[in-house]
Amino acid sequence: MIIDPDHSVIDRILSGDQAAYAELVNKHKSYAFTIALRILQTRPDAEEAAQDSFIKAYHNLRSFNRQAKFSTWFYRIVFNTAVSYKRRQRQHFQDIETTVIHYGQEAEGILEKTDKKKYIAKALLALNEADRTALSLFYLEEFSMEEIAEITGMQTNTIKVRLHRARLRLAEELKTMLNHEAITL
Repeated sequence: MIIDPDHSVIDRILSGDQAAYAELVNKHKSYAFTIALRILQTRPDAEEAAQDSFIKAYHNLRSFNRQAKFSTWFYRIVFNTAVSYKRRQRQHFQDIETTVIHYGQEAEGILEKTDKKKYIAKALLALNEADRTALSLFYLEEFSMEEIAEITGMQTNTIKVRLHRARLRLAEELKTMLNHEAITL
């Protein structure tokens, strides 16, 4: 049996202390949002999916299997909720007025960092949803392969292969983009 500090909070919630759920929300809200954002690509949709995930988790706490960590179970709910939203999602356009451009004394350094982030984000978007999510969970959220397997419902060996192939695809996308960018300069 896994010893998870969240289990004691869950016990308090199940015994009637509904306010204790705020502890779980505060502890897991940033990762939940990040997972949803990686899949949905827009802040409002990610916030809504994360919030819905917390509601689903609250209503299903009694069915939580204590053989697993709460975070793994919950992030699986977030992943599935975000994928469901993605399937229903209509095409969204970015409003030109919400685009932020930074200028200042350190403009070159900021622009260089911004360019790197822009190209990586663009390359990630070119990958399929499963590859993008696996890379984000492993490198950005620092989940283990076993945890990613539990969250996504895939086998650990499948995650290893997916990460390897996704890294290769990401590298190819970056080479293609940067080569094209160098040609157009």
